[in-house]
Formats: sequence, structure tokens, C-alpha cells
Amino acid sequence: MPLIDPVTMSSAITKTTKAQMPVNSPKETPESSQLQPLHPTHILPSPSAQTAKHALPALQLAIFLIRFDSLVQNPVSTLWTSLPLVIVIQAAYAYVCLPVAGSGRGARKHRPGEKKKEGGPNVYAAILLSLLLSLSITPFLHVAMMLFGAPVLTHLQHTLLCAAHLSILAIFPLFYVHGVDSASWLAVAGFRAPFDETFGGLVGAVVGAWLGAVPIPLDWDREWQKWPVTVLCGVYIGYLLGKTIGGSQLAFGKKF
Repeated sequence: MPLIDPVTMSSAITKTTKAQMPVNSPKETPESSQLQPLHPTHILPSPSAQTAKHALPALQLAIFLIRFDSLVQNPVSTLWTSLPLVIVIQAAYAYVCLPVAGSGRGARKHRPGEKKKEGGPNVYAAILLSLLLSLSITPFLHVAMMLFGAPVLTHLQHTLLCAAHLSILAIFPLFYVHGVDSASWLAVAGFRAPFDETFGGLVGAVVGAWLGAVPIPLDWDREWQKWPVTVLCGVYIGYLLGKTIGGSQLAFGKKF
């Protein structure tokens, strides 16, 4: 009976086991599939979109400036009555200029002979859902404003309406183009998203709100210094500037 070397037998078994084990490709791991880079959102290439991306935000700012005196005299009433108009303009901007989440509109050009996919997300349903999600964020923005110095026991309607305007301006376009994709929102919340018009508008509005609070404690005794007039000025001006810079060649696609 032949003798079997235990060392040789152990080595052979080990080699056989390794050969039978499946090798996972990096592409198949769930971790790598979740680490897809977030690409900047391109404005739709239609002539109407290229015109509306400048005209609608400018109209938004013009209406705010026209109603500035009313805002100073009666902030709550002015913010209530102007909020539906802000919603309509932002909805029109999203519909004309932005690709809806999951549609692939504006993501890439079709190759010659390639058929376009029929169907896709319902744009009207996406606008409605994005508005509802944006408004649901408003109480959290309200709390964030109080943590940054907004009145806690007074001016509750003022702060809530200010948060609603900020949400519709800066958060609504992001919901429209990204949906509820967790990876996209983690990048946005961590300020790791690439600059485009939607993310630039958010950054500009937040920075504008922060800078807009600077004149409030100054001892100038001006009527327009009361809460939240200067903050809203910063939100609207910052949103327009951030949106414009984010969509420009200077900053488009870049990250912090």
C-alpha cells in the first residue's frame, strides 16, 4: 500500500479549494455599485430652456424687489400671498429647463439610429411630489434657522414662511432632478455634489441667508432691519447668483 505524504495531500486539497472558490469582480460588489459618482445636471438643450433659465429667476427676483416695501410693512401677509407665485415660477422653471429624475433627459445625446425610450416618469407628478417633499422640509429649516439665531418664542409665522420660501427656491429643484436617491442627497447634504444650477442655487441661498442676517443686530434703527426681511433678501439674491455661477463654465462640474 503506497504511503501518502500528509504535507503533499494538504497542499493539494488547499489548491483545489482555492480553484473552486468564486472570485468576485469589483463590479459585482454592492459597495462599489453604490459609489457611482454624482454627475452635474445639464439644462435641457431646447431654445426655450436656454431662455427660461435666465428669464424665470430674473422674474422671481424682480417680483421680490417690487414687493419689498410691502414685505417691510407687513411681512407675514406679503410672504403668504407671494408664496403661490414663487411655486408657479419654480414649477415652470423645472418643467422647461430641468431633466426630471429618472428620465435621462439632458443626460446624453442619442446615437444615430438609437431609438428613444418611450414612457418615463410623469413630469407633472414629479413636480407635485417635489413640491410636497420640499414643503415637508420646511419645519426642519425653521428649526435650523432658530438654531442660527432666529427668534424662538416670537415671529414664528415669519420664520416658517421664510423657511418655506427658501425650501421652494433651493430644495425643490434638487428633488425634481434627483428624486429621493440617497446617494445623491448624501452628496448634496455633505456639500460634495458637483456644481450645477440646482446645487449652486442651494449654496447661494444658504450663504445669502447667512449673510443677510448680518445687518439685523446693527444699531441703525431701520425698518427693513426687522426679521426676516434682510434674510429673505439674501436668500433671493444668493439663489440667483449661486444658480448663475453654478451653471457657468467657471464652476460647472467642480466640487468644493
